[in-house]
Amino acid sequence: MALRSLDNALPLSVERPKKVAASPLSAKKPALAGVSRGSRLNDENTPPPPAMEQSVEYIASEQLTPLPNSEIKITVLLDELGSKDWMKVCEALNDLRRMALHHTSLLVPILEEVVAVIVKAMKSPRSALCKTSIMASADIFQSLGQHLLSTTEENAFERLLLQLLLKASQDKKFVCEEAEKALEKMAISMSPLPLLRKLQCYANHANHRVRAKAAVAMSKCISVLGIEAMKQFGIVTLLQVAAELLNDRLPETREAARSIISSIHDKFLSDIGAESKDESSATESWNNFCSSNLSPVVAQLIAKIFSL
Repeated sequence: MALRSLDNALPLSVERPKKVAASPLSAKKPALAGVSRGSRLNDENTPPPPAMEQSVEYIASEQLTPLPNSEIKITVLLDELGSKDWMKVCEALNDLRRMALHHTSLLVPILEEVVAVIVKAMKSPRSALCKTSIMASADIFQSLGQHLLSTTEENAFERLLLQLLLKASQDKKFVCEEAEKALEKMAISMSPLPLLRKLQCYANHANHRVRAKAAVAMSKCISVLGIEAMKQFGIVTLLQVAAELLNDRLPETREAARSIISSIHDKFLSDIGAESKDESSATESWNNFCSSNLSPVVAQLIAKIFSL
């Protein structure tokens, strides 16, 4: 039997091709031409550009100059005050302040609408807009304080007064201080008797800070009243309001109450003294006046104020 040729037999082992190790340089992928690495990152991984800071310039009333085109400005002022861009509203409020200080007569016909815009701006969460509107109210008090109640609806001024009292009572110092200045300007610029009637209800406000600011404003009004004006308002009412505030929560309120009582006391003694020309008799009349209109405890407390 012939033997089979071994030429076609399978090799005993198969030699596998060896892998060539990749060079570190050849492993790098070439960068795409004209495409930076930063541009290939996802948007969510890219930090947002820094926000542009917006600042508002707070201009003192003394530095506000007249408008060169006041008659044209008054025709577009309300539209500018109604802008949705709060920065533009701040600019319009500064123009409003210029109108109030230097072009008062042009502002009178739209005063009610202006007050409504100011109240709305005071409610804004943006402190800069709020402060600018408070500054505008102070300038309006200065120029139009004597006419504010007669040229606007009653509720319009009451809303403005409430916002000022609330802003003067809050924790943001630079807003609070500006509101206090506006309230002081209001107290010295407006007719005291009508203003007292508006302030009286806030002496019983639930917020003790509002009571304090109202008491301070009332004390400034009462300090300029004569005895006849006090009687016209109701001198007993003034005394009772002040007596109730003597034991209030805040020292500011109590100090304002003592100031009110002191003003009433001085005018009362001057009036009685002019009639009797006897100081001891006038003092006795004052004590009797307090005793007949206040509780014994409160009357005694008031007597101690003037015995010190």
